[in-house]
Amino acid sequence: MMRTGGSNTFFIHTFGCQMNQADSGIITALLQQDGYSASESEDDAGIILLNTCAVRENAVDRIEHYLQHLQGLKKRHKGLIIGVAGCVPQFQRQEMFSLFPGIDFLAGPDTYRSLPLLIEQVRSGQRAHTLEFNPAETYEGIDPVRQNPISAFVPVMRGCNNMCAFCVVPFTRGRERSHPFSSVISEVRQLVASGYREITLLGQNVNSYCDPDEGRDFAVLLDTVSREASMSRIRFTTSHPKDISEALVRTIAGRQNICNHIHLPVQSGSSRMLGLMNRGHSIEEYREKIALIRKVIPGVVLTTDIIAGFCGEQEEDHQATLELLSEVRFDLAYTFFYSERPGTLAARTLEDDVPEAVKKRRLQEIIDLQNSISDELYQKAIGTVVEVLAESESKRSSLQLMGRTETNRAVVFDREDFNVGERVHVLITSATSATLIGRPEHSPVTLS
Repeated sequence: MMRTGGSNTFFIHTFGCQMNQADSGIITALLQQDGYSASESEDDAGIILLNTCAVRENAVDRIEHYLQHLQGLKKRHKGLIIGVAGCVPQFQRQEMFSLFPGIDFLAGPDTYRSLPLLIEQVRSGQRAHTLEFNPAETYEGIDPVRQNPISAFVPVMRGCNNMCAFCVVPFTRGRERSHPFSSVISEVRQLVASGYREITLLGQNVNSYCDPDEGRDFAVLLDTVSREASMSRIRFTTSHPKDISEALVRTIAGRQNICNHIHLPVQSGSSRMLGLMNRGHSIEEYREKIALIRKVIPGVVLTTDIIAGFCGEQEEDHQATLELLSEVRFDLAYTFFYSERPGTLAARTLEDDVPEAVKKRRLQEIIDLQNSISDELYQKAIGTVVEVLAESESKRSSLQLMGRTETNRAVVFDREDFNVGERVHVLITSATSATLIGRPEHSPVTLS
């Protein structure tokens, strides 16, 4: 039985970070250039492609469970082609073929231009793969296909040089390389002409950007992007603490359309743990960066990442993390307990010696503390008026819209006569620890 959409239709399941979402737009553009067409669902696609993330063990588990589902689907649909792209095949390589007989081809993050060839090889009876690193590949010249007409991701660099002990990114996405300055600005100009209201600059370590042609740094790039897209909100992620410069902080403060939100992963509140993690800074240096940011950028909101139970973590290290959370008062923290990733520095040189029960207990204490902090911060917003960029209908009701403030807080508000894409002043009437709720206070804020 063939799929209803035909053999040249494809559907992409995207797992993981914003970079993967951006990559799916590149993959879609490359396949469409070669005559393939995107399907609205996997049910009528002749090719199903998983664009995958290997950063967390639970992310890999989700992908493996989904592959088991697709394996059954393939038995029922003759001719269905299944491919896996992104970080997981780059990480696990040809082991994927033996683990999952239903997979037809594998492609790494630097080899998406080869996807049409891989599909043709599969149709000729081969199981195909291309997993080479290409330090020159930035996909310059590819106009990504974007699903969101309001907000756009713009990758400005790929790969990472930091070699944090817990992280697989250098092994799945290769060494750091920045897109040419002129290429980024050209893409931003196209987005402005297309009416995008929000642009997010992306990189595994975005603030280590360095223009390969003239050496311009991220502060210069961010300033230029904000001027080229002066009527759009500008965001960026993810930052590394060691690369937060005073020039970058002053650029954020000096440009009104650069959002007052910085995601600054710390991972631990203990300098000893940061050393074991190979983070390249102490907790004192992190605190100095936080003090600089808060001094220069009024009203800035900070979010972070935390790992509980990394190799060798003692109770005093965990307490140092809790103290940091209480001191800095992040709006949000993405929290995980440590899971060993094969091939990383930690897997090669450190013992995963914290019992899982201890990891989970410490993680829950971090979550409970952060939730209480987030709840306090969000409760303080009740009675204030915030500007929200409406991004979509609320999941719960078409009578409400959902959007975000410039500080990246999610807001659900009564729709009234407003539409997706408008900026709306919203009076906050209630809050949870993750969402603000309100009603429109003023007429739409125009963007042009």
